[in-house]
Amino acid sequence: MAGTEAARKIIRFGVIGCGLMGKEFASAAARWCHLSDVNFEPRIIAACDANASATSWFEQAVPSVKYVYTDYKDLLENPEVDAVYCAVPHHLHERIYIDIIRAGKHLLGEKPFGIDQEANRQILSEMKARPDVIVRSSSEFPFFPGAMQITKWVNEGRFGRIIEVEAGFWHSSDLDPRKPINWKRRIATNGEYGCMGDLGLHVLHLPMRYGWHPRNVRALLSKVVEERPDGNGGMAPCETWDNAILACDVRTADQSFPMVLSTKRIAPGHANTWFIRIQGTKLSAEFSTKNPKQVASLPYEPGGSQAWHVADVPYQSAYGTITGGIFEFGFSDSILQMWAAFCDEVANGKDGMLQPFHCATPEEAAGSHALFTAALESHATGQTVNVIGG
Repeated sequence: MAGTEAARKIIRFGVIGCGLMGKEFASAAARWCHLSDVNFEPRIIAACDANASATSWFEQAVPSVKYVYTDYKDLLENPEVDAVYCAVPHHLHERIYIDIIRAGKHLLGEKPFGIDQEANRQILSEMKARPDVIVRSSSEFPFFPGAMQITKWVNEGRFGRIIEVEAGFWHSSDLDPRKPINWKRRIATNGEYGCMGDLGLHVLHLPMRYGWHPRNVRALLSKVVEERPDGNGGMAPCETWDNAILACDVRTADQSFPMVLSTKRIAPGHANTWFIRIQGTKLSAEFSTKNPKQVASLPYEPGGSQAWHVADVPYQSAYGTITGGIFEFGFSDSILQMWAAFCDEVANGKDGMLQPFHCATPEEAAGSHALFTAALESHATGQTVNVIGG
């Protein structure tokens, strides 16, 4: 009976933060029939945003929504809500995430899980007091089939000795200097990490899942656009970093190698590109969302030829779907798969999940905070800085 309505566990969600990502998250619920053979289903019953007009889309587009709030604490007091997806500016993470955990609601939150390292530590401390509450971070790109293939190869030990790794998340939505300033450009709301806090866990998710934790970092941070229209006819200074390049040293139990991580809000020609490249003595491979159907690989035997193979990957991610393998996987599909992983863990527990790849953890987010804190010091001093607490 798995996958049927009768056998499915209904997980009742509230959404706090009804902007772009809140809507993306909600729209994935309407596509739940796209998944096959799962024994859980989310149902969004509540929406909350401090701006009352932001919830109107949920009232109109999501028939299951029964409750609408402007104060998130009212949502948390609703006993019908089992879990919360929260997408709010970074300076609100600590207070709201802690309140969600204290209320006993499972939480899927947005990165970076706190505006700075101390805020992140406070969230993790609250988690320890409520081990019954599942807390995970949004990071959807590893659910692309190409990324899942690379993860499989890593887990199988196919790469041999790692030579170097590069991972990045680049987009160009801030290339236009006429774009008005927003909360991501202000330290008070986005934090000093800038583009690292906003994009960095996406880049670090897989390396840290593989056990590749940066030991130290040399950071190059840049502000490309110094000021933007303030919406009132004037200009306002941009306080946060546009782009970041982090050169890291990774050491595992049996090897060491360099890893270059980059987060860029201003990368001409890249609308929304996430990528990972791994070079090894036995296999090299790379995947980019710029070519979402393709994975490139270069197997190597001593004395053999060195030739890249580019193959289309089938439409196959963590959870089975009704879609034929010949079709192309996209961003909305990755959101659906990520949400399925979170619901799977809520419904079945970590040890009982239908498949093993779970969402990004707050501990992985803590690793990103350790790296970004060191990166700020590295840029300020021009020195390589050890990563503490990652």
